[in-house]
Amino acid sequence: MRILARYLTSASDPARFPAPSLPEVAFLGRSNVGKSSVINSLAGSKLARTSSTPGRTRSINFFELRRAGQPKPELMFVDLPGYGYAKVSREISDQWASFVDPYLQQRSNLALCLALVDSNIPPQASDRQLIDFLDSTRRSYVIVATKSDRLSGNELQRALQALRHEYGGTGAPIVPFSARTGAGQDDLWKHILGACEKHQPAAIPRLG
Repeated sequence: MRILARYLTSASDPARFPAPSLPEVAFLGRSNVGKSSVINSLAGSKLARTSSTPGRTRSINFFELRRAGQPKPELMFVDLPGYGYAKVSREISDQWASFVDPYLQQRSNLALCLALVDSNIPPQASDRQLIDFLDSTRRSYVIVATKSDRLSGNELQRALQALRHEYGGTGAPIVPFSARTGAGQDDLWKHILGACEKHQPAAIPRLG
């Protein structure tokens, strides 16, 4: 599946968000979880900027996507600022709450949230807080276990078991993903397109 994507805009003020139209898929996670790499892997291009300095994204970035052969944009990827990075000041984190929380709670065309967690480390308290927040907003979400290629087969199974133990009660799917190898890409796209179909059936043709 070939994807055509383009950057649309950035905003740190809800009044400057694009007018709600296409189904949106939000990417959330710790600042060093590999969020930009996951976005770029799914898009098949360097859509989101990666940085050696976690925590640099301080606005919400919107990207339009369509599959090759489709005449118009079908959905949007929305890259939210990372959290849980010690070098990000409390003042900046407080500013994030003024536009990240309203986006997650009020955005009418938000079809799916992708909660990215690092499969190489034990479940984190900050990730648990994100999951609890998404549950409180009743948003649909998928847990994406990033950097899965860094683990052997047995190590990955143990990591996934730990994630299921921590988050299994939520009922959310857990998808192991590698931006480097592309493992998990097809599975994640099925979740994304399925959520967009439910949100706006006429706009998103079925996968396959």
